[in-house]
Amino acid sequence: MYTFILLAPLVAAIVAGFGWRYIGIKAAQYLTTGTLFAAAALSWVAFLGYDGNAQSIVLARFIDSGTFTADWAIRVDRLTVIMLIVVTTVSSLVHLYSLGYMAHDEHFKEGEESYRARFFAYLSFFTFAMLMLVTADNVVQMFFGWEGVGVASYLLIGFYYRKQSAGAAAMKAFIVNRVGDFGFLLGIFALYMLTDSLSFSEIFAQVPELSEKTVGFLWLEISAVELVAFLLFVGAMGKSAQFILHTWLPDAMEGPTPVSALIHAATMVTAGVFLVCRMSPIYEYADGTALFITVIGATTAFFAATVGLVQNDIKRVIAYSTCSQLGYMFVAAGVGMYSAAMFHLLTHAFFKAMLFLGAGSVIHGMHHEQDMRNYGGLRHKMPKTFWAMMIGTLAITGVGIPLTYIGFAGFLSKDAIIESAYVGQNAFAGEAFWLLVAAAAMTSFYSWRLMFLTFYGEARGDKHTHEHAHESPLVMTAPLGVLAIGAVFAGMVWHGPFFGDVEEVAEFYSIPLAEEGEVHGDDHAAVIGLSSVIGVANAAGEKDGHHASFGGVPGDGALYIAPDNTVLQDAHAVPKWVKAAPFVAMVFGLALAWFMYIARPHLPGQLAKNQKILYEFLLNKWYVDEIYDAVFVRPAKALGVFLWKKGDGAVIDGGINGLAMGIIPFLTRLAGRAQSGYLFHYAFAMIIGLGALITFFVISGAN
Repeated sequence: MYTFILLAPLVAAIVAGFGWRYIGIKAAQYLTTGTLFAAAALSWVAFLGYDGNAQSIVLARFIDSGTFTADWAIRVDRLTVIMLIVVTTVSSLVHLYSLGYMAHDEHFKEGEESYRARFFAYLSFFTFAMLMLVTADNVVQMFFGWEGVGVASYLLIGFYYRKQSAGAAAMKAFIVNRVGDFGFLLGIFALYMLTDSLSFSEIFAQVPELSEKTVGFLWLEISAVELVAFLLFVGAMGKSAQFILHTWLPDAMEGPTPVSALIHAATMVTAGVFLVCRMSPIYEYADGTALFITVIGATTAFFAATVGLVQNDIKRVIAYSTCSQLGYMFVAAGVGMYSAAMFHLLTHAFFKAMLFLGAGSVIHGMHHEQDMRNYGGLRHKMPKTFWAMMIGTLAITGVGIPLTYIGFAGFLSKDAIIESAYVGQNAFAGEAFWLLVAAAAMTSFYSWRLMFLTFYGEARGDKHTHEHAHESPLVMTAPLGVLAIGAVFAGMVWHGPFFGDVEEVAEFYSIPLAEEGEVHGDDHAAVIGLSSVIGVANAAGEKDGHHASFGGVPGDGALYIAPDNTVLQDAHAVPKWVKAAPFVAMVFGLALAWFMYIARPHLPGQLAKNQKILYEFLLNKWYVDEIYDAVFVRPAKALGVFLWKKGDGAVIDGGINGLAMGIIPFLTRLAGRAQSGYLFHYAFAMIIGLGALITFFVISGAN
């Protein structure tokens, strides 16, 4: 079953990509789509039927050179089956949606170019690479899938190859990710050097010893586990578009909208979060790197939310929303609440894929118009798309009943992260909490701004376009309905296994519980004390007076949560105002968006004029791209031009041309003068040469 899930998309991609001329374009589309639906069905069977026993299914020997060995194997545990349903479900629905969205594309000549088979082959190849990543049993196989999704994303983002901006965006995504991937590769080298292994199981077993080692670098002695954790996170930063390495993600919107839903909702951009959770045994021992992850995650969540406030392209608003939500996931991982990070990864896949596909439906119905300022009043023209986008907005903004477990998917998963940040045990957790609450308010504002500008008010922009606006076909709206189910119920259904009491989370992830006395006394007392001070009866993990905590050693479960990591227990015991803070932030953002775009629609324009500096700052994305252009791009171009003109042109070409056109002809002319044609000249030359030889031998013999 697992072998089929992994290999079926690859086979479909090869047949569709290279054999469409023999089977036909429609057959290639249906083959890839049907294969993904079969893989998705089997993934749900694997997820729902998983019994908690981890296993490794070896498919073939990958690398075997001395101690450097790596099998091509499928690692089956709870993390794997979670990612299988996320990847295959979203991918299969994107394939189905694409049957309608890519049926007629203005970027290609209808009837002359067979772009559809190629597009579906790219989608399936991307899915295969992502499955390779999440099923990897060793870091080399993970890196293989990691680079595979990089190649596939380059092909998909630049799919409109005649469009210069699409080509530039594909190059930008590829290059920026290479920066992060270099860190990931160094992390792999460091792991092999320190553990003499590439297998996750063997690496995790050595983590306690690794935490006591140091690595010399220049005049510094660096903790080995901190170094490895940091290098791996650099890779995660690039793939998951975290602040500093985030610049590729918004530009990636140049690809077709189904690509945005596939790459930016649940697959490629969540690979970094998955990497950190998979490597939780390492990060539990790397407190310094965990602090850095918390800082970067919170900064990204806040930064992307501020930029999303002023974006006008409907896809870019959702893109910055993705960037912000990824920041939430990393904050959860940074404070040691890996299950909450995976919880939000799961729920985010449903509502973000639905928002992207809903935006694509709007763009399709509005004849490829993407500026929200030219929308308005579309809820009657596109009722199905409207309700799908409404459900997605309710989910991402966190609508639910405060202090209960009833609400849309984002209400439960995002609140779990915010509560975890409040009780996080690193130095930046408190600041991260407030940044996430602020980001929640801004998320609500720009999400409802998108809804109000698109579906409410008067029609704006081209009148002809609005008159011909229409609902998308069933093949495009049906996936929205399926995703809507997840956006509504995923949080409530899976809250317990991901963020319930300790016993429930431990059972779900196959994490052993600590034996009596295994938890340090001070930490145990802290859990009891926090619950009693706040007055929370039966806090998570407390049953019949017994306070459970996670136990075992690194590698025992799908996640490793150290016995002294009490974030889960503490998060359930936070004050009520902490639990209510995200809801209050959501209501504030909704009210402000309604006031500015429904009640007083002239206010945004006035505010942009009155606060021009701030508006330009946000509109230009904090000028990060401009800074990179000044610091990296222009100097690199200047160096390239210098080496081209001075190095290649003047030195290399000049040297070769000077030798070929100057020195060689000069020597040739000198040699030509020696060829006079007179016999006495040649005889004289022979006598001179003979005299020189005799003199040489006489002197050599004398010595």
